[in-house]
Formats: sequence, C-alpha cells, structure tokens
Amino acid sequence: MSNELAGRTIAFLVANSGVEQAELTQPWDGLRAAGATTVLVAPERDTVQAFNHDVEPGDTFPADLALADADAADFDGLVLPGGTTNPDKLRMDPAAVAFVAAFAAAGKPIAAICHGPWTLVEADVVRGKTLTSWPSLQTDIRNAGGSWVDQEVCRHDGNGWTLVTSRKPDDLDAFVAATVEVFGG
Repeated sequence: MSNELAGRTIAFLVANSGVEQAELTQPWDGLRAAGATTVLVAPERDTVQAFNHDVEPGDTFPADLALADADAADFDGLVLPGGTTNPDKLRMDPAAVAFVAAFAAAGKPIAAICHGPWTLVEADVVRGKTLTSWPSLQTDIRNAGGSWVDQEVCRHDGNGWTLVTSRKPDDLDAFVAATVEVFGG
C-alpha cells in the first residue's frame, strides 16, 4: 500500500440508484490503496444501489454523507462514476450540480468516467476543456464548449483546475492511475 494520497479526502458523488459498480468500486479501492480517505456522497444518506452494465443489480453501499450536508471545501478532489442512470439523476439535482461546480471554482481536481461528464456539462465547467467519455456524450460536451477525444484516459490542466476522464469500464486501470497521480499532485 502506498501513501501518495495520505491526508487527502476524496468525495465520490453518486445517485442513490444507478451507479455502475465497477466505476465506483475500482477507483474507490485504488484511491484508498494510495492512502486517501474516501467518502460516498449521495442525495440521501441511505443505501446506494449499484448496477452491472446498467441492467443487473449489483451490490448496495451505505452513503457516508447526504449531499445537503456535504461541502466541497471539506474535500481535496471529486470522483464522478458513471452508469447511465447515475449522472442523469445527478444532473437533474441542483444541489449535485452546485457541488460539482464548487470543486471547479475552488480549483480542485475532478475525475469522471463513462457518462459521469454529464454532470460536468450541467455544471457548465467543461468550456475550454478537452475530455473523453462514453461516445454518446460527445455532442453534449461539444455543445457545452468542451473538446471531445476518443482515448483511454484524458487529462486536462487549465481553467484553474485539473480534469481526468475515461470512456468506459475497460479503461479503469488507466483512469485510476491517472486519478491517483492528479489527486496526489
């Protein structure tokens, strides 16, 4: 176990239902192995239902903190896992959108995978950024002023903060490695 993220507290923002399990658990485990404290934030401090491939129910996880009680100032970085339902619910929640925008405004790093960038689009923080995602989001990203690329992992430094993005569960190893590097820097 490394300690490159010792002393860092990372928020994982998810809806109470619909998060892609691998995109939650693999980054969670990777950041914890690097020494970070991870906190599961959800609209309700209740159970979070994960899914496998957006269709088969996976495990459930207890939310550590309700979104209403979460403050971006208390965290060193933010992870936005995907799944289709998860970010679609979050982008319709004004508190979730404001939470994401607060990280960008404070210059704190954000990592998003798969459909996770939908919440970034809604928070109006992709303008001038280059990022990747599940391919169906590319028009949304471009319409929000971002540039979309098709690559395993994309890191963009600029506009006062760093963004790490990946396309899909197959990219998780690269996504976790880049996220640990950025959150440790």
